[in-house]
Amino acid sequence: MSTRQLRGSTITSAADLAQARRLVIKVGSSSLTTLQGGISVEALEQLVHACQSLRARGTEVVLVSSGAIAAGLYPLGLETRPQDLAAQQAAAAVGQGLLLAHYTRTFAEHGATVAQVLLTVEDLIRRSTYTNALRALEKLLALGTVPVVNENDAVATAEIRFGDNDRLAALTANLIHADALILLSDVDALYDGPPSEGGKPVARISSPADLEGVTLGPRGRAGVGTGGMVTKVEAAQIVTANGTPALLTSAAKAQALFNGEEVGTFFEARGRRRGARSAWLAHLAHTKGRLLIDDGAVKAVVHGRRSLLPAGITGIEGAFETGDVVEIAGPGGTVQARGVAAFSSTELPQMLGCSTAELAARLGPDYERPVIHTDDMVRLEMRSV
Repeated sequence: MSTRQLRGSTITSAADLAQARRLVIKVGSSSLTTLQGGISVEALEQLVHACQSLRARGTEVVLVSSGAIAAGLYPLGLETRPQDLAAQQAAAAVGQGLLLAHYTRTFAEHGATVAQVLLTVEDLIRRSTYTNALRALEKLLALGTVPVVNENDAVATAEIRFGDNDRLAALTANLIHADALILLSDVDALYDGPPSEGGKPVARISSPADLEGVTLGPRGRAGVGTGGMVTKVEAAQIVTANGTPALLTSAAKAQALFNGEEVGTFFEARGRRRGARSAWLAHLAHTKGRLLIDDGAVKAVVHGRRSLLPAGITGIEGAFETGDVVEIAGPGGTVQARGVAAFSSTELPQMLGCSTAELAARLGPDYERPVIHTDDMVRLEMRSV
């Protein structure tokens, strides 16, 4: 990973977007499509025009676009978003081509080339495909294209569920070390309660504590989209914990936001900018088990950023092999970190509570090493919404 990408974001407000080098922009289905007429060409053209105003300033743009399933409803004669998976996949297969065709045509009017990138969560969980996705997006951006990312809904299974593209956008922003994540929907800001009941817009979120008392509403499906404020706040928390700010507003106000106007809600970056491997461990990797550690190990591993040694492990949960990702939990059961295990769950029981020197003498020199090296570990910031 280059030094440029690992540098922290300089975006501290909407006014700073003029100096952004790379942005991930997520737009929801409800902002691009209508249930009766499929794709709203006017809305899509306005979005492309706004994105081009950024690119004209030298900002690289990755567009994470929902709308494939919604775009496929009208051509297939479906009056509402279907509930069964096969019908959703059919709508996505039809709608994705239509959606990309409109993006290709509209960006071409500005002299820009569009690249389709279809991903599933599984693509970003596997280390090899995660790295390949990063390389592909970096090359596309280097070639001056506009990657249009969407979930591969036509073949996804459990991945077609509430809020995936919000999460996918956050993971994409982490993947390519964007300077900010822009979340566009049909809501112009985060409100502290239902606007119909007197809720007020929240201009800035500095920490998770600022979300206390904010009513986000239930998860659920509505209209042509699957998103909601809960998933947008979760997406914002994923990136801010990784050193990247997020901005949330309506698609109708995208141009105003890109012009530096203080619209919507700004989520401040809090965490340290991680490399691609650490971001993968923190947000994407499947965990196969859990290691329970004592207070001394918590102090050394979590606060002192040391490697995890067998002496500090008090218990093992689950079955895992060498090289699998496991959770690391303190005495209270709170998961404090994740890491790549250097030993399997069958090897570890005989090692618990022993020093590496004792293990080397008893089992051989191969056991004189950490269970999880600090370079293969990421400490987690607890998030809740």
